[in-house]
Amino acid sequence: MEATDLIKKVRKIEIKTRGLSKHIFAGEYHSAFKGRGMAFSEVREYQYGDDIRSIDWNVTARFNHPYIKIFEEERELTVILLIDVSGSKEFGSVNQLKQDVITEISAVLSFSAIQNNDKIGVIFFSDKIEKFIPPKKGKTHILRIIRELINFEPDNKNTNIAEALKFLTNAIKKRSIAFLISDFIDSGFEDAIKIANRKHDLIALRVYDRRETEIPSIGMLKVKDAETRKQIWVDTSSKIVRDNYSKWWCSQIEKQKEIFSRSGVDNASISTEQDYIKPLINLFKRRGKH
Repeated sequence: MEATDLIKKVRKIEIKTRGLSKHIFAGEYHSAFKGRGMAFSEVREYQYGDDIRSIDWNVTARFNHPYIKIFEEERELTVILLIDVSGSKEFGSVNQLKQDVITEISAVLSFSAIQNNDKIGVIFFSDKIEKFIPPKKGKTHILRIIRELINFEPDNKNTNIAEALKFLTNAIKKRSIAFLISDFIDSGFEDAIKIANRKHDLIALRVYDRRETEIPSIGMLKVKDAETRKQIWVDTSSKIVRDNYSKWWCSQIEKQKEIFSRSGVDNASISTEQDYIKPLINLFKRRGKH
């Protein structure tokens, strides 16, 4: 992409997603992702009813009068986006490609994070770690992330979610909020997702296209796998072919739901033809009630 076109696209996404995170997501994000610890703030004189376990004995001895420690929630968080950049992201049959939806969701989450004074980092993955942007704060950092989201070209086309989760577990030492954004067209990541969610607070966002859920009856169709580049002819006029595909797709979705449920991972599904605002806000609200 030409530099001028890239700047225009970055600006367009910035205007849309920064506005969304400021006016729509700010409160929901704050309540959904609370600080994960308590930090010492100040001392004050003991008052009737205060917990005696909070008494600061050093200050009490110095002033010969009881004082207690006041703690505040540690608000600063680290947010990590794990973004699937494999070949299947280039698919989309209605309004947008999966890649476009993933870019906007990632930008909204990034702006929501910096409005809460949180750090944000990104792991781009295919069947390997393609790029790692360490967590930082600030608008300049966010704009760099958006540029990468728009313009990044992976080396590989295949998917290995387990590899990305292992990298998260090993490379990010501090407990973080981690958004795994993918179409989840992969298998064998159940153990890795459990381990990652024990160390971090992991949320799965599945982005899919309606055309992936069913095959239309349009006769002989040449189909290419976006990841393996393998091509086959499919007789879509055959009801057996369409029904078998539909059953296979439903079984994949059920497997994913089971994995998320067993791993204790909050998740949301977002279609390329729907507005992603509603499923994200519903996810935030569910978490805010925990």
